[in-house]
Amino acid sequence: MAKPIKTILKLQLPAGKATPAPPVGTALGPHGLNIGDFVKKYNDATAEMGGDIVPVEVTVYEDRTFDFKLKTPPASDMLRKAAGIEKGSGAPNKQKVGKVTKADIRKIAERKMPDLNTESIEAAERIIMGTARNMGIEIVQ
Repeated sequence: MAKPIKTILKLQLPAGKATPAPPVGTALGPHGLNIGDFVKKYNDATAEMGGDIVPVEVTVYEDRTFDFKLKTPPASDMLRKAAGIEKGSGAPNKQKVGKVTKADIRKIAERKMPDLNTESIEAAERIIMGTARNMGIEIVQ
């Protein structure tokens, strides 16, 4: 029989660099979890992912144990790195801040496929292109 679930938390943390300080401590502390144990397991699981931001879904059970599931980095983070920019545009329809190629879009879409709600790579590319447009990033051939 499955353990009763108390709550599910979603956090976005740097790969391999999580610390017990906020936001981890403030999110997990009220649920009675061993924060040091979570930080160690998360950092071990994400050590090879470099400097990416890795979303994690933490399932907290009634007996104060937990499981976590790693997601793929946010599309906006991957687009930022591909375009070589610090942040997206404040006025994306007026001010463009960077460029990415169709090949970059395809690579990002392939990496994001497990977390997207589509089976088609073309639809995944359109989702990523929409994110790029909303960030003020131009898509070039």
